[in-house]
Amino acid sequence: MDTQQVISPSRAPSRAPSGGVVHVKVRHSSHFTVIGNHLAQHVELSLIAIGLATHIQSLPTGAKVGIKCLVERFPESEARIAGALRELEKHGYLHRTRERLPSGRVVTRTTSYNQPCTVDREAPARELRANRAPSAPEHAPKTAHITRNPLSTGPKATAVAAPTPVATATATAKAEPAPTAGPHTTPVPKATPPRPKTPRPELDRTASVLLLDLAERAPEFDLSEDDIQALTPAVAAWLERKATPAAIRRALTTDLPVPLKYPVKFLESRLTKRLPPPLPPTDRPPLYDPLQNCDGCDRAFRAPEPGNCAECCRELAATA
Repeated sequence: MDTQQVISPSRAPSRAPSGGVVHVKVRHSSHFTVIGNHLAQHVELSLIAIGLATHIQSLPTGAKVGIKCLVERFPESEARIAGALRELEKHGYLHRTRERLPSGRVVTRTTSYNQPCTVDREAPARELRANRAPSAPEHAPKTAHITRNPLSTGPKATAVAAPTPVATATATAKAEPAPTAGPHTTPVPKATPPRPKTPRPELDRTASVLLLDLAERAPEFDLSEDDIQALTPAVAAWLERKATPAAIRRALTTDLPVPLKYPVKFLESRLTKRLPPPLPPTDRPPLYDPLQNCDGCDRAFRAPEPGNCAECCRELAATA
């Protein structure tokens, strides 16, 4: 009866932590993805962005990662998923470009990086300028060539002198004064963005939602709150002229220049130059006079105003 029974250990094992998470690790042999701590413990990315990057890196090549597909897969809203994609682009884990297929259709190419990568966004513009650059002139400066004399012990440099550039054209261009505006030259006024004739709150709300939705269809149009407020009246003018939201999106997101440097100015120009024509007036006179009931015989007849029919008028004139 004097023997003490030990029900629980007196203290925890020495290797067990006093608090926090405890890992139980099982080695994966298939169906796993390696994620770096630079992503899993990123100090600037949100939790949604980290989880979305992990999901994208686990997908096979060619999988759909558009915003519509991700909204169908996860419970988060389109705005939160779009913001997470922009975070990943900012920190180099994702890069999206728009390309035009031979059929004319514009598609979005998404590239995922398992290491942060700095994307050269000016590469498409340089490639386009290189393709348009003229061929090199015949009198381009030549570089020096080094030839080796087989009888000597060291290389011997034989420099081919570059021809002296002709400075006549440059001097002439500098000597010519800049053209000045003549007395009859009239500056072309800048076209002002359209505005609705009758401001209506419902048109402004629809226009704001449409502009906010452009970033999901074209990442270049990541507009700020001030940009949306500045462009809302022009979109409301389109809606006032019975343009559908689908037609407005198609007019604003097709045939985009590459690269698109000034999205707000581009949208302002599109909304101004491609404004649909106004609706025809609805206050046209009717083709026929309205039907009236005769005051004398109560029969129907057409006349601009109420009164007597023609037969009753003749009877009244004969008895008068």
